[in-house]
Amino acid sequence: MKKTLSIAAFLSLFILILAGCGQGDSSDKVIKIGATPKPHAEILEQVKDQLEADGYTLEIIEYTDYVQPNVALDSGDLDANFFQHQPYLDQYNAENEAQLISAAIIHYEPFGLYPGKTDTIDALADGSQIAVPNDATNEARALLLLQDQGLITLTEGVGLNATINNIVDNPKNIDILEIEAAQLTRSLQDVDMAVINGNYAIDAGLSVGTDALAVEDKDSTAAETFGNIIAVKEGTQDSEKIQALVKALQSDTVKNFIETTYEGAVIPKF
Repeated sequence: MKKTLSIAAFLSLFILILAGCGQGDSSDKVIKIGATPKPHAEILEQVKDQLEADGYTLEIIEYTDYVQPNVALDSGDLDANFFQHQPYLDQYNAENEAQLISAAIIHYEPFGLYPGKTDTIDALADGSQIAVPNDATNEARALLLLQDQGLITLTEGVGLNATINNIVDNPKNIDILEIEAAQLTRSLQDVDMAVINGNYAIDAGLSVGTDALAVEDKDSTAAETFGNIIAVKEGTQDSEKIQALVKALQSDTVKNFIETTYEGAVIPKF
């Protein structure tokens, strides 16, 4: 009788161990990724079937700001996120003592200068207001675009470290308003123009090809610097599921989707 009970207890323990192993394997087959809605979440939707065929379930969590996706990734609530470029990630790491890194570059979203109360650059009056993103890396990028249009001149060589304090010449006395990136499209009705991030422009139904008065050049420093990346915690970039995610995103299917859907507002970088 005791021998029978011992065997039964052993079998029960064995079944529990197997069940625990099975649960661990299951969690390794789920990829939780944070993304802003457009174009990032839309692009991710295109790889769900491929990842499913590879044995993975892609769970997309949408965010509407640039802070929480990194907070969630750093805390371990996400396996990856897809919304930012390397300079923004570097800034987040420095300010939060985080160790997030890029697993791959996927695409580039050119900044555009969009009309608000004023329709053309030539029509800008003295003292006109232009809104730009208020986070450091994107503000510098916006200021460089304004400089390319002859509206301002920045300190020589300041490049991607530019702030409004680096404006050394402002012939039209442009009033540059620093606004949270997510709010720029809403500000258009109140300002003469705004320099808007590609994803937020898309989300608002703005076309970089037909609506923007000026656009970053595809061969510019910005294009090479501000490619949107898959961010992960350091040490996980070579895991099987992150590599599967990268492979699916850097596919001809995704490239064709980007090129036919966004009409130049999103440019593949692979």
